Amino acid sequence: MSANVETLSGLERRLSMSVPVAEVEKQIDTRLKQLARTVKMPGFRPGKVPMKLVSQQYGPQVRSEVISDAVQKAFGDAVQANQLRVAGYPRIEPSEAANDQSIEFKATFEVYPEFQVGDVSDKTIERPVIEVGDAEIDKTIEILRKQRQTFVAAEHPATNGDRVTMDFLGTLDDVPFDGGQAEGFSFVLGEGRMLPEFEAAALGTRAGDEKTFDLKFPDDYHGKEVAGKTVQFKIKVHAVDAAQLPAIDTAFAQSLGVADGDVSKMREEIKGNVEREVAKRVKERIKSQALDVLYNATVIELPKVLVESETQHLVQQARADLEARGMKLEQMPFDPTLFEASAKRRVGLGLIVAELSRQENLQPKPDQVRKLIDEQAQSYESPAEVVKWFYMQPDRLKEMEGMALEENVVNYVLGKAKVEDKAQAFDALMGGAA
Repeated sequence: MSANVETLSGLERRLSMSVPVAEVEKQIDTRLKQLARTVKMPGFRPGKVPMKLVSQQYGPQVRSEVISDAVQKAFGDAVQANQLRVAGYPRIEPSEAANDQSIEFKATFEVYPEFQVGDVSDKTIERPVIEVGDAEIDKTIEILRKQRQTFVAAEHPATNGDRVTMDFLGTLDDVPFDGGQAEGFSFVLGEGRMLPEFEAAALGTRAGDEKTFDLKFPDDYHGKEVAGKTVQFKIKVHAVDAAQLPAIDTAFAQSLGVADGDVSKMREEIKGNVEREVAKRVKERIKSQALDVLYNATVIELPKVLVESETQHLVQQARADLEARGMKLEQMPFDPTLFEASAKRRVGLGLIVAELSRQENLQPKPDQVRKLIDEQAQSYESPAEVVKWFYMQPDRLKEMEGMALEENVVNYVLGKAKVEDKAQAFDALMGGAA
């Protein structure tokens, strides 16, 4: 077997290889003889089928398998001999330079890039500083109360915070359109679930009211049929209900898991939970900044095949997420280009983290991985069972090892970059994504 490596452009390579025909024919003959020992054909006992018939019946398939195996082995040997780090899968094609002595073929593929991890010593990372006091606990309690609110019939016209139940019918040029009608539909005014014009029309209504109004959909509305167009809605209000928040008392404390209903103890537990959540979000903000700094400081060419694969993965992930929320996606095409930036960042960071881990020996130790698993398990009723489950699931364990590696990389960046503490409002941290 001979091989020649050619650089096409950037990370793209082409291997031109050949496999001796004599070796292929020898392998074909060997396999057919092995097959003849067990093959069954009408009129012959097992192992007594003439080789000519075996060859006629199974020859093409065996030849295809032998050539495929020979090409794969030749490619693997050539990659190892030339110390190539192949990214993704090669595109293998027969060569035009065919002859009677050898099978010529070529494999086109990309290799992993060689690069230097960027210097982050002149970069700055802001570490959010948040105090958790009585005001923050009170805000959290109000959120918990709202999550447990009930509704009773309102004696006043619908206002923000009230739940309105109605039938509605939307028409475009007097013709109903998809998604423009519902019966017994409920929503809470002021939560932004409906378009502002729709909520404005519902404000001030009472049970039994009927109303007709025009509404212009935004130009970028997901329903292409009505995007940017003015439609007419007719609504019939069945009920207006006012929200009632539970009192902060023994029953409320018990509903939050405080067995004896002690409100003071409830506040202490809420404070502990909020402090843990704040610490988690601060950690995520710092991690995001550290990885951004590392990514932006490193010049790296990305293998197109890896970016394309990650893009498709993100598309499938987005589709699955929307389908899990009950959305029908048959008529909602996904443009892969919308996911390319995220895919490039994920691929780039994966390569950078792996290289930095190799250079600085940042691979996590078993006790570090176990600590992360223990932290995850604490939020469940039976932590010991959850820990056991992690160690019985190779994929889940690999995820935790990846998290531990990222943690080590983040700590490395924090040790090199400038870190500045910056006071941040509680709402700004808790209101955004972690």
